[in-house]
Amino acid sequence: MSRSGSKDMVIGATNSQDHLEEGFELKDMSKLGGTQADEHDMRMLGRTQVLNRNFRFISTLGFACTLMSTWEISLMTNIFGLANGGPAGLVWGYLFVWLGYMMVFASIAEMASIRRKRAPTSGGQYHWISEFAPRGSQRFISYIVGWISVLGWQVGLASLAFLAGTMIQGLLVLNLGDSYVFEAWHGTLLVIAITAFCIVFNTVLAKRLPMVEGMVLIVHILGFFAVLVPLWTLAPRNSARVVFTEFLNLGEWSTMGLAFMVGLLSPVYTLIGADSAVHMSEEIKDASIVLPRAIMWAAGVNGTMGWIMVITFCFTMGDVLDIIDSPTGYPFIQAFFNVTQSHAGTSIMTAILIVNVTSACISTVATVSRQTWSFARDKGLPFSSFISNKEMKYTNCLRNIKIKPGWNIPLNAVVLTFVISVLLSLINIGSTVAFNAIGSLAISALLGTYIISFVCLVLRRLRKGSSSLPHRRWSLGPWGLWVNLAAVMYLLVVWVFIFFPAHASVTLETMNWNAVIFGGTMIFAVVYYLVWGRKFYTSPVELVRRHED
Repeated sequence: MSRSGSKDMVIGATNSQDHLEEGFELKDMSKLGGTQADEHDMRMLGRTQVLNRNFRFISTLGFACTLMSTWEISLMTNIFGLANGGPAGLVWGYLFVWLGYMMVFASIAEMASIRRKRAPTSGGQYHWISEFAPRGSQRFISYIVGWISVLGWQVGLASLAFLAGTMIQGLLVLNLGDSYVFEAWHGTLLVIAITAFCIVFNTVLAKRLPMVEGMVLIVHILGFFAVLVPLWTLAPRNSARVVFTEFLNLGEWSTMGLAFMVGLLSPVYTLIGADSAVHMSEEIKDASIVLPRAIMWAAGVNGTMGWIMVITFCFTMGDVLDIIDSPTGYPFIQAFFNVTQSHAGTSIMTAILIVNVTSACISTVATVSRQTWSFARDKGLPFSSFISNKEMKYTNCLRNIKIKPGWNIPLNAVVLTFVISVLLSLINIGSTVAFNAIGSLAISALLGTYIISFVCLVLRRLRKGSSSLPHRRWSLGPWGLWVNLAAVMYLLVVWVFIFFPAHASVTLETMNWNAVIFGGTMIFAVVYYLVWGRKFYTSPVELVRRHED
């Protein structure tokens, strides 16, 4: 079949006779769910609906909340903030980051709600940029952001599974003591096992995923109280002066202010993933209104629980120096044990976090695979035809399509995601430092995609005015420009400091290699675009069906 013919099918102009000639049977798209608004949105995108729209508001909210796992990760990653900022730095740094992220979430929610010429799409940032960037650079910037987003989410999954795996190792250290030797390859095997478990939920149990997300939301909330209540009930209290006014500079930075800014990495990681649900938008019923509402509710609910947990932990953790060098690798595990004086109690409380973070990995696999599939659908990746299941044009076929009939999932992208996570986890065997360096790409990459997206949107607003933006079912109204500007300024500040090391005295082991990894990714993306991508990549805006303004 000719390339032009294939492109026509992507746009939706394929006639049924073409399918019959190739021996394929068309699937009744009405069985995929969705509303007339969804059908209209996909038509405006120049896309054919191929994924089941079986997510509703609660399941979408559950998806976003569990993927972020804010209160859980606020405990898991607080070691960086405690060392650089101390209790007060952790509390006020979280509040600063949360308020800044609200501007980010609001900006993403509005773009996710845009309809008429653009619509909610699994592509997310690279799709929006292909429309809002200056016309002469739309294709190039869109491609670069697509690469960064795919790689950021892929390494983010491996990093999240690594956290869950090393928490299990931390419990082994706590319970077995010197009889257990903390080996790197144990962590790698745990990463592979956790990722494999998540793959099952995203393949065989894919149709049950919305129900699972709703149930996990309940576990996410109940688990919050299951950890919160014992801490407040059993733990001795630090004074309010310690929690809200005691700043620490264990990283030996030149000023306390600089130490505070470096310590923002903890809450930044805690609240990352504002765009997670966006990449599921082609599976959400009535996405253009359900998606932005779920995004904002997730920001509010998760942000609130996270701040309460941070304050609780700072009140109940005891002395910072007593827990920060815990042999378990996690200060919160040591704090739990100090509070409960029970191996069983500590194990149960930590197990709640492990279960919830593993659930977050299930959601992350879905997000990563959809982002990868979407970019491959636009021929942005090597072996795009394979990864995108040949556009999944014929989801009811019995041959030539690498997907089980009736699943309606980007199976090849899901499998590729598992393979990438396994390969990344192997790096940990050779060097945990190198693995963490690569894993840090998730934060810098995702924040980078937000910055570029919002800058393009701001330029569009300034160049043509807010009235030139397409219809949005969820709109920031006259405050849109100011919210976008606030989001950009906030992101630029925190983006700079996530490249700082944890300690002012840098060695090979303490060096933050984030800048090197991110810079290398950018260079590779540019070179790959010039050599290959520009010849084949189809910018999403090229497929959009345009009408007269």
